[in-house]
Amino acid sequence: MKKLALSDDILMQIDKPARYIGNEFNSVKKNPADVDIRFAMCFPDVYEVGMSHLGIAILYDMLNKREDTYCERVYSPWPDLHNLMKERNIPLFALESQDAIRDFDFIGMTLQYEMCYTNILQILDLAQVSLLTAERKNDDPIVIVGGPCATNPEPIADFVDLVYVGEGETSYPKLLELYKEHKKAGFDRAAFLRAASKIPGIYVPSLYEVTYKESDSTIESFKPIYDDVPAVIERQVVKDMDSSSYPTKMLIPFVRAIQDRVVLEIQRGCIRGCRFCQAGMIYRPNREKSVDILKEQAKELLASTGHEEISLSSLSSSDYHALGELMDFLIDDCLSEGVNVSLPSLRIDAFSLDVMSKVQDVRKSSITFAPEAGSQRMRNVINKGLTVEDIIGGATLAFKGGWNKVKLYFMLGLPSETDEDMQAIPRLANDIAAAYYDTVPKEQRQGRCQITISTSFFVPKPFTPFQWAPMYEAGEYLRRAKVVNDEMKAQLNQKSLKYNWHHSDVTVLEGVFARGDRRLCPAILDAYKNGCFFDAWGDFFDFDKWLAAFEKNNISIDFYAYRQRDLDEILPWDFINCHVTKDFLKREWNNAMNAKVTPNCKMNCNGCGAGIIGSGVCHNAR
Repeated sequence: MKKLALSDDILMQIDKPARYIGNEFNSVKKNPADVDIRFAMCFPDVYEVGMSHLGIAILYDMLNKREDTYCERVYSPWPDLHNLMKERNIPLFALESQDAIRDFDFIGMTLQYEMCYTNILQILDLAQVSLLTAERKNDDPIVIVGGPCATNPEPIADFVDLVYVGEGETSYPKLLELYKEHKKAGFDRAAFLRAASKIPGIYVPSLYEVTYKESDSTIESFKPIYDDVPAVIERQVVKDMDSSSYPTKMLIPFVRAIQDRVVLEIQRGCIRGCRFCQAGMIYRPNREKSVDILKEQAKELLASTGHEEISLSSLSSSDYHALGELMDFLIDDCLSEGVNVSLPSLRIDAFSLDVMSKVQDVRKSSITFAPEAGSQRMRNVINKGLTVEDIIGGATLAFKGGWNKVKLYFMLGLPSETDEDMQAIPRLANDIAAAYYDTVPKEQRQGRCQITISTSFFVPKPFTPFQWAPMYEAGEYLRRAKVVNDEMKAQLNQKSLKYNWHHSDVTVLEGVFARGDRRLCPAILDAYKNGCFFDAWGDFFDFDKWLAAFEKNNISIDFYAYRQRDLDEILPWDFINCHVTKDFLKREWNNAMNAKVTPNCKMNCNGCGAGIIGSGVCHNAR
């Protein structure tokens, strides 16, 4: 085995040293001398979180299938190791080879949530790579980011060389071929970045100039600085899910990961049009894998990992066209092996008794539903498309199927939300608990049912119909949580109800970043230098440090978070084409304000714009 980058002395001092030693089962080992390109694929959070991420697993497998490329993994060192690496000047290293990633060709990072932005700087800092793209030299790695937050990469524009807008399977081959050409010709960083900007889906922030209006500080113009650099970046989408790359040998971590199971991706995109949901908009159109492909992949994944649970990955699993056939196969194949099947992302309306009966003999955990709002008016505003009959009916089926623990997810602070809408949340949970006691005979109950209500605070995201909406200040979010909590205590079945809510300061900061522009970069840099990283972790989040960084750099939270945007304002992400048109989003904003429900994509095409891609549900409907 190759010598580890960390000495025994250091490994003995830190928590969970297995996070850093690599050599996991199914990890890929290559001789670096045999490849043209070395790629460090980073998840900017701790190992246990990153090892559970499907996107990284797909790209790791896809890039390593190339003979000319060696893709290795990197995760954010936990603060205990961070401090030791800084003290002893140890450069950040890749798990497979244990080599310093500053010597790699690419450092790639996925942006899954805004609160990881300072962890990007942590990775670059520990790697001993310049934090600012303007200061990087020819022999520095190319820093590229992707993922859902890449649909508005402007808050980190100063730190990244390239942004990949779209699904990684499509344009990475072109980018790597271009890199090889430039490397053979004697690499010139500026020339490569300019050439890369012409690849579909690749955005080079340093090649664009932004001006702002003196009157209100909104964007006046956003344009490339060269005529041959595209003014609009088109998000890249996999058209044929069956032929796209998918790993059949998942890595087995030494440390228990958040999701310790086989993950089977059954489709991308969503036919629903929930107006708060960025994923539901940017991943359009809905594209399914064939059931035969899924059966093959499930067999190979279970055989190659030894996991005891298989989970179906999707934004809305119950909308998959052949869910019944797939479940029959998994149950028949998995039950004999003692393997559990989990069904996350289920809609409570489509959760049929037939599917419930298929899994009822398999080991059960709690079941999760996301009504998102308590009142019918509010569910219409967000276009959830659920009635109270759907919800109570679905919960009743779950109780008949043997579950007695239900988790319910809601949001607070949605546009036009009233106190009555908030109070409807615990009332709905109470009705669900009552359905349990009405459904399950007393002699068959195993104690009380447990209904756990969780509320997150709404954050408006780019490319959603709510992208123009204002947020509330942190104190108002807490008041809204108190309204829910007080109402819960008044319910008849309150002993069966439990309530959790999210931190409000983190929500405000997430809101600033989600719709931010490149003027935020200096504040993010200052916050990191003052000790902010792992901001998504409550133990490390320090809002006062962020407030100090904002004040130093004249950043107004009011401007970025609390302001109602004009529908015609130039938004920081308007240069990206996610295929869902702005006219559609405006129509949906107006429908929300009128509490008008829009049919799902299988019921009716609503002209969102994603049909131009020519695949998935849009193609099948013709």
